[in-house]
Order: sequence, then C-alpha cells, then structure tokens
Amino acid sequence: MSILTFTIQKLLRLGLLLLAVAIFTFVLLSFSPIDPVRAYIGADMLQISPEQRQLIAERWGLDQPLILRFGDWLGQLLQGNLGTSMVYNQPVGEVIATRFWVSLQMLAIAWLLSGILGLGLGILAGALAGSWTDRIIRLYAYTLASSPTFWVALLLLITFSVSLKVTPICCAAPPGVLAADVTIWQHLHHLLLPSITLSIIGIANITLHTRQKLIDVLHSDYILFAHAQGESLWGVIRYHGFRNLILPALTLQFASLSELFGGSVLVEQVFAYPGLGEATVQAALRSDIPLLVGIVFFSALFVYSGNTLADLAYPIVDPRIRIGGSQS
Repeated sequence: MSILTFTIQKLLRLGLLLLAVAIFTFVLLSFSPIDPVRAYIGADMLQISPEQRQLIAERWGLDQPLILRFGDWLGQLLQGNLGTSMVYNQPVGEVIATRFWVSLQMLAIAWLLSGILGLGLGILAGALAGSWTDRIIRLYAYTLASSPTFWVALLLLITFSVSLKVTPICCAAPPGVLAADVTIWQHLHHLLLPSITLSIIGIANITLHTRQKLIDVLHSDYILFAHAQGESLWGVIRYHGFRNLILPALTLQFASLSELFGGSVLVEQVFAYPGLGEATVQAALRSDIPLLVGIVFFSALFVYSGNTLADLAYPIVDPRIRIGGSQS
C-alpha cells in the first residue's frame, strides 16, 4: 500500500505541476513584447498585406483570446497532441523528440562526469581538510560555481577549438557530411567539448556539499571511536563515511538535472549544437508559442522524473529507508 500511495501522490503532484507550468507559461508569453505574426514572417514583413497577416494569425489561432488558446491547447494535449511548431512547421512532439535525443547524449555524459568527479573531489577535499589539496579544490569549485555557463563555454571553445585546434568548433557532426555517413568517432569528437563544458559547471555544487558532509561525519563521536580502535582515515571513509555521503550526493545529482538542462541552452548556443536548447532559443526569439510551451512542459516532466528516480533509488542505496517514510 505504501508503494501504491507513493505512486498516486507522485502522479497527482506531477499533474498539478504540469498544469501550473502550462498556465504560467501561457500567461507570461501573453505579456511578451514580440509580435508572433511579425516574428513568423520575418524580413518579408513589408511585403505582407494586413489581410495576409490576418490569415496567418487565424491559421495559428493568434487572433483568439488567451483563455481560448489555452483551452484549445489543453484539449489537444488530452488527445496526445502538443500542436504544430511555427518555426519548424512540424508537430511539436516530433521536434522535441528529435532535438532531445541529440541533447540527451550530451546531458548523459555531463551528468555522469559531474557526479563521479564531484563526489571524488569532495571526498578528497573533506578527507584532507585544511591542506593545500583542499584549498585548490575549493578554489576550483568556488570559481566555477560563480562563473557564467556561457563564459566557461566560450573560454573552452577559444582554447581547445580555436587556439589548440584539437576539438571541432561547432555542430554535432562535420559540416557537409550526411547523417548516415557520420562515424561514431566523429560524433563523439563533436560531443566531447560541449559535454565536458556542461559537466564542469555541475561538479562544483556536488564537490562542496560532499566535502562539508564528510567533514561533519569525520568529527562525529562514532568516527572518533573508530579512530581510537585503530581504524585508518581511508578505512573510516570507506566503511563509515561513504554510506553517509552517498544519499546527499544522490539527491544533488538528480537535482542537478534542472541545472544541466538549463545550462545546455547556453552551451548549445555557443557550440552551435543542434539540440533542444538551440530549439528553445529559436522558439523564444521567433515567439513560437506551441513549441516553447511544449519544451517548458517537457522540461518540467524531465526534471520531475529525475527527482522521482532519486526517491526510488534511496531504498536501494540504504535498505533502512522505505518508500512512504517508514524506517526499520
């Protein structure tokens, strides 16, 4: 019953969250200074008559009040349809699926790298607290935590792509090469620098939280008792500290999905990477309301799913934790 109650509660919260996200997105877009019709027409605006503008507005439902447009969108959503993108002239679901698959590869690599390196550096800094190693790691973490994502991306692009010429300067594949002819090594070569850039940003928070948590654990009474029995520092960390670090690190790792998703928008712009982040920028600049709402809707679902996976992973990491809040 606890699993059933947990599932029902999660689904209800997800439904309310997605409804609130959709409402706020529609309301905020209604205050946008960008004229959707003008953005859709672009440079040919002077060649379009008022009658043609009216036809375009009617074609995309832009002549209707906000409440009617939201009701129409909600009705299509219940039928499994997110609408049609004004920029790409394709169903929003297809655009999101295609672009997200490209971004997912970058996000997955960045997510794994940030988790592994962040946990490792945090343990090293906490175990050697006060040493030069700890100071260097903290300086690295604090610097990155306060650095804008686009600035780090530009710096790495200039260093490795422009100056050293060891990584491609843009795109997810060599320009002019058909997708079917792109090898896996070419794809990984283009994926490497954007993934590393995105992972660097995520390392800082996990490192700092892991370091502080380990310091608290090492100063606890039962750790002092273990030291009195002759246990070494790394033995204490392995058998006693790690189990206390893994749950906070796991929480931060899944919570970082939102930061990675938001950071991918800037990283993809810098590296001209054709993922969901680049589509988000195009939808915002050209006021593609169906696509923008669909992306925001999908991103909320993505982040919520990550947090739910963290909740489900807790009983696996620590069997004392039970879904529903009971403990043995």
